Amino acid sequence: MPERITGRYERTAMGGEEVAAFVPHPLPPANPPIALDAKLAERLRVAEQALVRLELAGEMVPSLDWYIYAFVRKEAVLSSQIEGTQATLVDLLTFEAQESAEPSTPPTADVEEVCNYLDALAYSRAQLADPKGLPLSMRLLSQTHRRLMRGVRGAEKAPGEVRRSQNWIGGSRPGNAAYVPPPPHVLGEVLSAFERYLHTDDPLPPLIRAGLLHVQFETIHPYLDGNGRLGRLLVTLLLEHWRLLTRPLLYLSLFFKRHREDYYRRLNAVRVDGDWEGWLDFFLDGVATIADEAVASARELFALVASDRARMLAYDGMSIVALKLFELLPSHPVVTVASVMKLANTTKPTAGRAIELLVAGGVLVETTGKKRDRSFVYQAYLDRLRAGTDLDEQAQQRERVRTSTTKMMGIRRDTLKKLAD
Repeated sequence: MPERITGRYERTAMGGEEVAAFVPHPLPPANPPIALDAKLAERLRVAEQALVRLELAGEMVPSLDWYIYAFVRKEAVLSSQIEGTQATLVDLLTFEAQESAEPSTPPTADVEEVCNYLDALAYSRAQLADPKGLPLSMRLLSQTHRRLMRGVRGAEKAPGEVRRSQNWIGGSRPGNAAYVPPPPHVLGEVLSAFERYLHTDDPLPPLIRAGLLHVQFETIHPYLDGNGRLGRLLVTLLLEHWRLLTRPLLYLSLFFKRHREDYYRRLNAVRVDGDWEGWLDFFLDGVATIADEAVASARELFALVASDRARMLAYDGMSIVALKLFELLPSHPVVTVASVMKLANTTKPTAGRAIELLVAGGVLVETTGKKRDRSFVYQAYLDRLRAGTDLDEQAQQRERVRTSTTKMMGIRRDTLKKLAD
């Protein structure tokens, strides 16, 4: 690995103690520049081809809308879970089913965080698609951040505004933190450099640049809260902005959640050791892995729907409304009688009968065990879609995260000792 210094430490006083905040050098990395050796070049080639396959899968599916619907929600849940949100994909879909019939029903705080992510992504994509909308810029990211943090944890921490105070990551105070981002008075400088690199004519491949920008954003940590979610959303926007994908089909947060300890270690190695190449190897592996898994998942989902459709068409006594409901299930895999009434524009008895037919046909499963206010799930479909989003996997990783944080704090102390020496 080339020896490289990626920033400087600046002493700053906070909470009655002096800490060393890290100020990153502007992108692209220099002295030396990024080394695209044979191994990294092959990683890049594999990742780019995987994105091409994912894009082609999106063009060939019978229903692009529910393809996007499924994967966008999976990314929203996973990205929020990395930050500690306890909502699952089933929680989100159940709320959406209830909300479509009863708009006054408030979501739980955790589900609201996921809904905010969906709103923030939709807003930012609409702005970039509109010739009169905001370009990819810090102004767009701040407006996106405002929507991301609206009414949820961290809503009191100046949503949409670049921070004016020092923050830190890990530890109970800045003095024992795993990482201290740049102090507020240098944010204007580092964010201007960050924004310039968004639009500079860099010969580095776009996928490499997306990986660099994600780390730089997380390193700067420009907001008091929500930086992790926005930094991952930034990757989605960059892939679309640079035409690597035309739709947000990559749920990369699954890879970061699956390898959370390594994710944080790689981010820290860039700051401490200048190991951009190690991070890019990890990032490109994640892109290729999740893109190929998404293609396989799409293939399984469409095969399942096609098989179930053929079975329902041959089912004795199947009604037109029940068949119409079946076609709506991939984008509404959790339904209630009330939501079906709206979706199918029909009466309560007809909606109930349509659900009964799909239950009898083995498509829908009742999940509440209640006689009233029941929910029905397209279980086989949801089981395939929700892979990696259940909280039992997250609980198993908490000990790994605590261990990782402890190691990072040790690295941080060693770095500060070297600085003092």
